[in-house]
Amino acid sequence: MKSRKNKKENKLYWRRLDNSAKIFPIAAGRKYSTVFRLSAVLKEKVKPKILYKAVNRALEQYPSFKVRMKAGVFWYYLEYNPKKPIVEEEKDYPCKYIEPRTNNNYLFKVTYFENKINIDIFHSLTDGNSGNMFFKEIIYNYLELVHKDELKEERSTRKIVENNTEDSYMKNYDKKAKGNSSTKKAYVLKGRKIGFGAISTIHEIIDLESLKNESKKYGATITQYLTAVLIHSIYEANYKKYKYKGNKPIKVCIPVNLKKYFPSKTMSNFFSYITLEAEMRKDNLDTFDKIIEFVKADFKKRLQEEEIIKTMSANVRLGTNFIIKILPLILKKIFVRLSYIEIRKYTTITYSNIGRVGIIGKYKNYIDYFLMLIAPEPVEKIKCSSCTFENKMVFTFTSILKDNSIEKCFYEFLKEKNINVEIESNGVLDDISKETK
Repeated sequence: MKSRKNKKENKLYWRRLDNSAKIFPIAAGRKYSTVFRLSAVLKEKVKPKILYKAVNRALEQYPSFKVRMKAGVFWYYLEYNPKKPIVEEEKDYPCKYIEPRTNNNYLFKVTYFENKINIDIFHSLTDGNSGNMFFKEIIYNYLELVHKDELKEERSTRKIVENNTEDSYMKNYDKKAKGNSSTKKAYVLKGRKIGFGAISTIHEIIDLESLKNESKKYGATITQYLTAVLIHSIYEANYKKYKYKGNKPIKVCIPVNLKKYFPSKTMSNFFSYITLEAEMRKDNLDTFDKIIEFVKADFKKRLQEEEIIKTMSANVRLGTNFIIKILPLILKKIFVRLSYIEIRKYTTITYSNIGRVGIIGKYKNYIDYFLMLIAPEPVEKIKCSSCTFENKMVFTFTSILKDNSIEKCFYEFLKEKNINVEIESNGVLDDISKETK
């Protein structure tokens, strides 16, 4: 029999999934894991027992992560998880589907390897920006436990973010805003898949100062510049290489942090996206200069607040549609999974930049850099992500393609622009840094 305390905890931590999170558990599976990873590369080897203590301490500070998922009649929901989290050595590829039964029902998984700490997070739990807050708390706690004397004073200066879990979508969406989604299907990356569930990861560690200087030459932000390099690399190393004759545009999906547009402190999902449509033949985008001018103009058009509200509101309306709401969960699964497969055909690639990972004070001394990774999918065979720490920006490719020509082209382009780039990979594909020397 459950104690009164446990009953109270269960009641306290029960909550609905936010509007965005509702879709992920219905669509997710081994092919579409909807998992992202954050990693911290430290300057010293990880101590597993201390890491375990750090994770448990972080859960006390952020109880919205101490949950498990349950299936209701109409939707999944979250409730308090009385079990302890599992922390183990990294043994699998990143961003794999998190199997609840082997993970004590947690929706995140913490692993380590040598001097690296990882957290894989199922997207129903939170988005990249809020996930980053929780992950930083784990890192702070870990470093405080390892370096007690050095960081004793630093701990007293830290502030814990309020554990708010409101559904900011429902609070901010506009019922009258009309959708603005494109009806054009996207160019799909060509090439044979790796197979056996393998995922190639290639990290391109970029000197931030030289990247900033090069971006300024084009009057572009870093995200705009790297998006243009990505489109250029797809065009040169895949679109042209495989002699594509059709007219489908290269469409790049860029997630957008909605907290920049609306007052929200939620730790739940609160993001939208913009999708750039590069009509390579129609708009004659055959040079990098033309591509970056297109990217700058398209960013400006799509990042207007009115456009962001339209996209967000259209997604909210789908989740609040009366017919969808009354469908039993078992029928929702069939409907959503079929729809999800179709929706993926409208994006060539996703690029998510969570920006600077802000670490305070002396904690910085023990960290080399951070990584972000997104799970590739059967249609979006490559996904890209980036984050910045100090003067290092790491641009990551996660791929299920045997052909790493896009990654090579991206690397070579930056090198030709005299931007300092180093390569790290998980070794699934050939070492591109050696091949391009």
